[in-house]
This record gives sequence, structure tokens and C-alpha cells, in this order.
Amino acid sequence: MAERAAGPLAGILVADFSRILAGPYATMLLADMGADVIKVEGPAGDDTRTWIPPERDGVSTYYLGINRGKRSIALDLRDEEDARVARELARRADVLIENFKPGGLARFGLDYEAVRAVNPGVIYSSITGFGAGKGSHVPGYDLMVQAMSGLMSLTGDPDGPPYRAGISVFDVMAGNHALIGILAALRHRDRTGEGQLVEVNLLSSALTGLVNHSSAYVAGGVVPYRMGNAHPSVFPYEPLPTADDDIIIAAANDRQFRKLCEVLGIPEVADDPRFARNADRTTNREELRPLLVERLKRRGAVEWFDELVAVGVPCGPIQTIDGGFAMAERFGLDPIVEVGEGERAMPATRHPIRFSATPASYRLPPPELDEHGAELRTWLSTPQEDRDA
Repeated sequence: MAERAAGPLAGILVADFSRILAGPYATMLLADMGADVIKVEGPAGDDTRTWIPPERDGVSTYYLGINRGKRSIALDLRDEEDARVARELARRADVLIENFKPGGLARFGLDYEAVRAVNPGVIYSSITGFGAGKGSHVPGYDLMVQAMSGLMSLTGDPDGPPYRAGISVFDVMAGNHALIGILAALRHRDRTGEGQLVEVNLLSSALTGLVNHSSAYVAGGVVPYRMGNAHPSVFPYEPLPTADDDIIIAAANDRQFRKLCEVLGIPEVADDPRFARNADRTTNREELRPLLVERLKRRGAVEWFDELVAVGVPCGPIQTIDGGFAMAERFGLDPIVEVGEGERAMPATRHPIRFSATPASYRLPPPELDEHGAELRTWLSTPQEDRDA
């Protein structure tokens, strides 16, 4: 078997039957933390392998971005021998994660009840679009959930059409929720020895992820609508123009607003009764905005950024992604790591969590399709008591 990784999840075996984004993102984070993740793919491989452009050496960067740290085995579950191998992997796994259509794995003996019968300690995580009940027949795609949850009604110019977010935000959110659920279930198993089913669906992730907007409806009976880049409850909390690029100003309390006014050279504005409190500034934003913009246009965004953050005013220039990585480098966050060794080594984005005692590791590059198939088939045909020999 492969060299064991260090990390907080060292010794945890994950059978990854997921595809596309939410599941693979969660299992990549598990792998970074030391789990042994075995990626089970169909004969054609994960769909994201073919999502080009962009690409690196002929491989989709989409696939590369969410599949490091794993070993790949290609199994055709319609073939009985391959299905047997898959069931043996599920029997040995600490964690199984899947995002098939609800009930889709039952005919292969890989649904929760079947796996639990032979592996009662398994943590079985199922990711769906709309749950395993009345919404089980609806395909679960992030763009659909952005539309149906209400997110798109909140995104875009007030007088323009609704827009999707620039990433598959609810896939990523659901992946994180699956990860949280898996870790909590592992903690429960540590105490009781009991496994359990961990269910996540994109729509529920979306509704909790809409946070203040969800609360506006649930607790306040208010249906919010898009305001462009403005915030419904805070001002200034949006992009404002400077001498060159726009800059985000997020002065969300009275102290920050006063500091902003002092740096802009208009301290008297902070004493104006129309702008004294956040509620006043939000109500009178159309009167306040031109006062701020007139001053901001005297310098560039980066110059204002350095001066404003020095006194504690939250702000930031609007950049492209290369600028985001450059800013992370500037702050010493080392955002790019090298995954793997030798000719297969490649750059990737750093794991988002830093551990003082058990740091993330980046041993394996994203696997080629069935790269570890022979090795894994041999291991899974070996009696379990000899598997670590």
C-alpha cells in the first residue's frame, strides 16, 4: 500500500464514490488532512476530466483543482466483479461519500443500509441536490440551486437581469457541510463506536448560506431583492470609484466610519446628524456617497488601501484572481503549494486550514484514471487482517 500520511486524519480510509465538485472537494480536503482517499471512477472517469479549457498538459484544471491527494481506481459497477471490488472497499472504509441520484447505488449493494450491514461503523455521507425525499427526482446542479434558492434574485444590478455567482458556490458550500458532518460523525464514532448516515443537499446548504437574507424572510417576513453591490443594512459597504480602480469600503460601524472620514480629510462628515449612526448612513446613502467619492477620486485604489487599513478601516481593491494570489503572497500566506514529486509535481492552492501540530500534506498529485487500479485490486483481494502487512 501507499506510504501512510501524517495529519489529523491519518489512518482514516475514505471510499470516494462522488463526482464533479461537491464530493471531490470535500474528499480533497480530507486527503490534505491525512486521510487515505480512494477515488472510484467509472470507466470514462470523472466528468471534470474533460471540462476544457483551461488545461495543464492536456488535463482539465477544473479536475486538477479538486482531486489531489487521492488514488484512482476505475470500476464499472454494472460488472459483477467490479461491483464486488467496490463493495469490499465500502466494507473496509471508515468513510464513504457519494453523490449519485438518491437510491442509485442500491442495485449495486452500495446504499447506506447495505454497507452498514457489513460495516456498522461506517460514516456514509450522501450529497444530493434536493434531498432523498420528495425532491429526489430533481437533478442536482449548482446553477439550478442558485436559481431556485433565490441567490440569483439577489445578484446583479437592481434594474438588470439576475446573475449566477462566479463559482459553483453551493457545490463548494455543500462540500464543506459534508466535511463538517463527516468530522462530527467520526467524533461520535470515537465515543460510541457507532457509524451513521450524514445527508447533505445543495438546497439546504443554499438556504443556510444565504444567512441574513434567509433571516430577513424567515424572521422578518421580508423578501430581499438585488441591490447590485450595495448592502441592504450597512453603508458604506460596497465598491466606490477612485482615481484608477474601484475599491471596496466596508466601514460597518461608527468608529470605522469616523476613521474613514479622517483619512479622507472630511472629519466633519462623521459629525453630521445625517450620517452619525449606521442606520442614518444607510437611510441617507445617496447623500453620503458623492461626498466620499469626491475624496476617493484624488488617489488610486492601492494607495487608499494602504492608508485606510493602517488605521483599521476594512477595504480592498477589486482585482482579478492573479491579484488575489499576489495579495496572499504579500501577506505571507503562501497560497501556492507543490503537490507530488518529480515530473508529476504541480502547483496547487494551499489547504485553507493551518494546523500547528498536524499540518496538511500534499503527497499525491491528482491521479490519472485508474492509476492505482492494479494496486488497489490486489489489496482489496487480500484478507482484511493482512491488509496492512
